[in-house]
Amino acid sequence: MLWTVAGVATLGFLIALEFAARRYGQPGPLTVEAQELIFAPHSGPLLYAGLALAMVVLSWRQRLIAAAAAVGIDIVFCLVRLVVGADMNFGNGALWVVLGLAVVAVVRRTGTERSLLLKGCGLGMLLVFGHKTGDTWLLITAKEHPQVLDPYVALADHALGNPSWVAGRVLEAIGPVGSHTLNLVYGQLPLAAALVGLYQLRNVATERRFPAHHLVRTFLVIGLIGPAIYMIFPVVGPVYAYGAEGGAWAVSHVWPDVLPAIGSPHPVLFDEITPRNCMPSLHTAWATSLFIHTRRGSRPMRYAGAFWLVATLSATLGFGYHYGVDLVAGVVFALTIEAAMRAFARGWDLSAVRLVSYGTVVFSVLLVAYRFLPVQLAAHPWLFGPLLLLAMASVILFYVRTTQAWEPKPAPPRQPESHPTEPQPELA
Repeated sequence: MLWTVAGVATLGFLIALEFAARRYGQPGPLTVEAQELIFAPHSGPLLYAGLALAMVVLSWRQRLIAAAAAVGIDIVFCLVRLVVGADMNFGNGALWVVLGLAVVAVVRRTGTERSLLLKGCGLGMLLVFGHKTGDTWLLITAKEHPQVLDPYVALADHALGNPSWVAGRVLEAIGPVGSHTLNLVYGQLPLAAALVGLYQLRNVATERRFPAHHLVRTFLVIGLIGPAIYMIFPVVGPVYAYGAEGGAWAVSHVWPDVLPAIGSPHPVLFDEITPRNCMPSLHTAWATSLFIHTRRGSRPMRYAGAFWLVATLSATLGFGYHYGVDLVAGVVFALTIEAAMRAFARGWDLSAVRLVSYGTVVFSVLLVAYRFLPVQLAAHPWLFGPLLLLAMASVILFYVRTTQAWEPKPAPPRQPESHPTEPQPELA
């Protein structure tokens, strides 16, 4: 029943986004995904990541058959595109196979087998639609908010020492190799999440059930709620507001070489194309969640999770996509969502309510401070900079202590039962 309600709610949300996108003359997520059945997909790795998630419920023999079918279909599509001179890309085969598995579940499976296979297909498609939904959300933020609040955030960022300007100059000094590496890490974050999710879901086929909590669920919820906050706090980022990427709409072209003179902050007009997707930094939130979920993996996975977090933070600042205060808000946002998802899986209690409420309050206070107290934050950086970091650290510490208390305690070793020694009969 829960999965049915969630499926109906998701479909209704996608239909609403479809109408919203059509209002601005753009295709919505449903239309885009329907087009990718035939035309060249925008992200082949993402589609194959969705297929991999769908296959966690299959046996190894069935996985090999499904993967071979996806590759075969892609080869046929590529040959046809080569003949007709169309755009070349891959991923159609993965989409066709996921839909085929859903049809098989409805037509050829019953009971638990049908439910499990439909859940796998739904999880794979949710990963794909989550990406398409984000694109539509970003379009809506640009259309609905002609003004952005970058001067407020840029001024508040003085409290942290303007890390985006510092990171931008460091990345320029490193050269193209560092830029290409960080760009690859930044762009393939959904694929990394899918790989970690596959590791967490590796036993679904044998146990015949999904774990109560895994990374993909948190990833999707972050991607669903985060863009709604963009509608409240529209920010485009330093590379657009103060750099060359902003073109004629930029306040100035000084990033990352010179700090802008802001004075009294005020909203500024910007174009209707650039997404207002800075506050909070969802890439930071996703990378933080990825880091958390790799802590229980193998040593290489733990190293990979730490590398992805550091590289993502470096990329968001070094490319000028975010201000430092965006990252602080992103960490708090991620831990609050992660705590809520864990509580939903294990059951709500007083400790869960306290943790989620505290994270929500801290996140709200950060947004209010960025919007209404940026002058004070910039005027006293040695006071408010540590306070911002201390607020983030308090949420981290509260999260770690609470979730550690949620872990099941190991049972004490069972002591052997002691029996009283029977008296020996005396010898006559």
